Amino acid sequence: MKYEQPVGKPFSKQYSSANIYFSLSFFSSSINANTFLSPLCSCQELGTSLNILKQEMKSICGLVVLFFVMLPHAAAYDPLDPTGNITIKWDVVSWTADGYVASVTMSNFQMYRSIVSPGWTLGWQWAKKEVIWSMVGAQTTEQGDCSKFKGNVPHCCLRKPVVVDLLPGVPYNQQFSNCCKAGVVSAWGQDPSSSVSAFQVSVGVAGTSNKTVKLPMNFTLLGPGLGYTCGPAKVVPSTVYLTADYRRKTQALMTWNVTCTYSQFLAAKNPKCCVSFSSFYNQTITPCPKCACGCQNKNNCVVSDSKQAHKKGINTPRKDNAPLLQCTHHMCPIRVHWHVKLNYKDYWRVKIAVTNFNYRMNYTQWTLVAQHPNLNAVTQVFSFDYKPLVPYEAINDTGMFYGMKFYNDLLMEAGPQGNVQSEVLLRKNKDTFTFRHGWAFPRKVYFNGDECLLPPPDAYPFLPNSAKVNSITISTMVVSALLFLFIIS
Repeated sequence: MKYEQPVGKPFSKQYSSANIYFSLSFFSSSINANTFLSPLCSCQELGTSLNILKQEMKSICGLVVLFFVMLPHAAAYDPLDPTGNITIKWDVVSWTADGYVASVTMSNFQMYRSIVSPGWTLGWQWAKKEVIWSMVGAQTTEQGDCSKFKGNVPHCCLRKPVVVDLLPGVPYNQQFSNCCKAGVVSAWGQDPSSSVSAFQVSVGVAGTSNKTVKLPMNFTLLGPGLGYTCGPAKVVPSTVYLTADYRRKTQALMTWNVTCTYSQFLAAKNPKCCVSFSSFYNQTITPCPKCACGCQNKNNCVVSDSKQAHKKGINTPRKDNAPLLQCTHHMCPIRVHWHVKLNYKDYWRVKIAVTNFNYRMNYTQWTLVAQHPNLNAVTQVFSFDYKPLVPYEAINDTGMFYGMKFYNDLLMEAGPQGNVQSEVLLRKNKDTFTFRHGWAFPRKVYFNGDECLLPPPDAYPFLPNSAKVNSITISTMVVSALLFLFIIS
């Protein structure tokens, strides 16, 4: 059992283009245009001005280069989970004759972004000519050329090995703690006990001490698709363990960490989900925007009531995870519908429905995150589990919904069973509550950690204008009063 985990959640910096724009404006404004326009300026003044202009242009070019250098890091910043990351920790537990044995632990510190089926894929590049003698709890996808070894043949001889988790049910002698879940890892905020995956690796033709061992390089992580960027391995204080009787501490011989962060911009050029709205006070249903997730699959979609939709094997996933979508105007694999259902004196009720339009994908341990100012007063969630997310202590406007275990934590493939839904009861804040101007609808929605595309604000269901009703009522009262006075006179 681990006594201390040196792995933390590093703070991710947010870079703003506004600062760079301000700097550019400052540099451009520092040049006095009158110096160039004045007919009385001397040649010496003109030369001085040209030198100033040259220096300013160099500064501007430097800022532009800096902006593009910082851009990839800014894309990986998530304002609703600013410290979320996946940390891969290597603990050297023993030295061998030609290398070491390491316990590799992958911890998902993201609050609402899990790794779903078909699971994670981890890769790296060896610093020298290391080989993998054996693995427990995981395996490489290829062995490579091990022809130069006689007798014992290594598990993998590739310079760039690719590792995947084992499937459930493997023999006990191949299992390791927190292994063998087919690469599925829960989000930290959803289920901390299932947010870890681990395996053991025996490395040969490597260093045999802290000074001679070379750290692996160029780590890559698929979870299961693109989107993750991993930093370099860094040596950290060794992990400390407690023995089974809690009376003795031991520690790893050497420990290094690799931190991976997620960027939706790197994962896909289009959103993966969309949101639609409706309300009790307006018959209009605001659908997802047209081609919200791109229409590249428009010619390869399935009509819901066609024979193809009931064809045998339609739900079989492909190795490249290519989706097979139901034909819709938005062409998204996931649609989230937010319906303002009822209005009470002190409360109001919302119904949330999540529909899967992908015939080849079911979502295990799905998560749904919504941002709304009244989520600070959630009274009851009927069919989902709920947890508030408070990345900033002063603001409580974000919450995570997820399925109840063994009830609706599995969102099935497209079809009659491909949806989950729940109602939410919220207490009104009389100072801020209103149905006007789309206030009752969420500001942001995330499904499985990816932000969904919302309809444009001018398309939200609007509250009927009561001014006309009031004017008609007043006119009726005036006419009735005049008629009454005419009758009694």
